[in-house]
Amino acid sequence: MPGPSRESASEARPTLEAVAARAGVSRATASRVVNGGAGVRKPLAEQVRRAVEELGYVPNHAARTLVTRRNGAVAVIVDEPESRLFSDPFFSRQIRGISRELTLHDSQLVLLLVEGRGDFDRVARYLAGGHVDGVLAFSLHTDGGLPAVIHRFRVPTVYGGRPGEDPGPGAPYVDCDNRGGAAAAVRHLVSLGRRRIAHIAGPRDQTSALDRIDGYRDVLPDADPALVADGDFTAEGGARAMAELLGRTPDLDAVFAANDLMASGALRVLRERGRVVPEEVALVGFDDMGSIAEATDPPLTTVRQDVEGMGRLMVRMLMERLSGDGGDEAPRSVVTPTELVRRASA
Repeated sequence: MPGPSRESASEARPTLEAVAARAGVSRATASRVVNGGAGVRKPLAEQVRRAVEELGYVPNHAARTLVTRRNGAVAVIVDEPESRLFSDPFFSRQIRGISRELTLHDSQLVLLLVEGRGDFDRVARYLAGGHVDGVLAFSLHTDGGLPAVIHRFRVPTVYGGRPGEDPGPGAPYVDCDNRGGAAAAVRHLVSLGRRRIAHIAGPRDQTSALDRIDGYRDVLPDADPALVADGDFTAEGGARAMAELLGRTPDLDAVFAANDLMASGALRVLRERGRVVPEEVALVGFDDMGSIAEATDPPLTTVRQDVEGMGRLMVRMLMERLSGDGGDEAPRSVVTPTELVRRASA
């Protein structure tokens, strides 16, 4: 059976020449408009865009890369194992914000997970290959060394969360006011008349956990060290820390957990031990993950941070760097506000 004629194939896939002819411009002008180049007067650019829409033309990615020197892709590097990424709603919310904003900029998300230093070579090879225009990296660990790997390749980068090590010049971060939000949570517990306020801390190799410990200590500088137990930002870690706290400080009457997942684990243990929340033990979390905070019994008082909005802001900052709209001025980091959300647990 004969294949399609050259004419029918051409009709099925409009060419750049057809776009130029429809718009009444040269092929070079049509190419610059279609592939994102500069230097075309606005009326002519509008004619080309109209022709693209009328003909249903799909730009050639390789040609666009030659013109713009951009790949249309951004690497999102998460310094966490796969099991953590898909079990903690914090990550899905941040990646959703990043993905939605990248879509608006016609850019593709490339997800790279780092489960340990053994993955550094793989990440380095990928960045060295020039496959992406920039990097968004978050959930960094202070002893990880990942910023140094990224900085080696001079790829424009924005970090989610304050890095615990120097990421090199021109690498801003977006973070929430972890310290201020933690202090607000503890002040709220103090205002309720609670006097033995415990803290379930996050992992000490992450700056968000360290800042939240500092916020706790800002309000309670003389707190008994026995009232602080380490968790790992998981529900299981929160449960273990809660059991530890009850074992050594059974008279505690309030708990501030450094994230909602640990608060949910703490709540389970408190119920198992017969402690009534909030009458006997008041409980506050951090993050305001609706799937957790609104589903616990009682619903969780927590500190809200705009996780999805922070992901979108990271993308906008990166795109500003890539476009050169920021000029020669070094990009500035951004710390977003937090808000105490009162529910029934405290």
